[in-house]
Amino acid sequence: MRNLRGTFTALLTPFKDGKIDFQSLDRLVRHQVENGIDGFVINGTTAESPTLTEAERIEIFKFTREIVGIKVPLILGTGSNDTAKTIVDSKKAEELGADAILVVVPYYNKPPQSGLYEHFKAVAYSVEIPTILYNVPGRTITALTLETITQLSGVSGIIGIKEASGNIEFASEIKSKCGEDFTLLSGDDGTYVDFLGAGGHGVISVATHIIPKQMVEWRSLVLAGEIEKARTEIAKFADLINLLFVEANPIPVKKAAQLMGLIDSAEMRLPLMELSKENTKKLEAEMRRTGVLS
Repeated sequence: MRNLRGTFTALLTPFKDGKIDFQSLDRLVRHQVENGIDGFVINGTTAESPTLTEAERIEIFKFTREIVGIKVPLILGTGSNDTAKTIVDSKKAEELGADAILVVVPYYNKPPQSGLYEHFKAVAYSVEIPTILYNVPGRTITALTLETITQLSGVSGIIGIKEASGNIEFASEIKSKCGEDFTLLSGDDGTYVDFLGAGGHGVISVATHIIPKQMVEWRSLVLAGEIEKARTEIAKFADLINLLFVEANPIPVKKAAQLMGLIDSAEMRLPLMELSKENTKKLEAEMRRTGVLS
């Protein structure tokens, strides 16, 4: 099994005139790899997955794989609030050559914990590649409990979780109950260093689009036992990280990537809109203050 621990980018989807801008995507992916990013999640929330067609998802995956080769892990988001659909999409991910699938907690229909357990078990059993749970209650409302996560950690094929609640105590409890073999990835950039300090193994990040080198370095510092230095360093970027979520993700990070020249356009697909002028000014000022923009 591939090493799925490290600093991963939840890859955004550049658009231009309503279509995927592959030239910008190429530039963005290469910039990430050159700065030490360990892998990518494709078709996550940051990619505007609800607005991507199946053909577009396949095209993005194949395009990215061609750039990074087989050495860089690619995780494909396949989750939905329909177990049957999630299974179909997960099997397609396996056929494409994804190294793992990322499966979000079913949203909107608010299943009970027993339903969540059966959902994830059915999905994991449908494929041979690893399944990573994705707990993000801020978007799904329903959340996995510690008991359910612990039960799921014993299901064959489920190897870890992207925990995006930002609750470090909860992350510590998962580590305590599920053990070192269960991969624990942060989904909250602001608490990333403390998450690593609580025993986390890495991150699936939005901020890595803008500060990839720094995010990689902070993990290296924690692994070297220098967590206080890592905390000091991330604190310098706290306001910038917060501004990357001042409006719904990925609205701000697209604008930031455009300001850096990594993508040509910050275009969104409806119902999302480009970052407001007021917040663009704040974001640009903070990017200059931190040296991300000269």
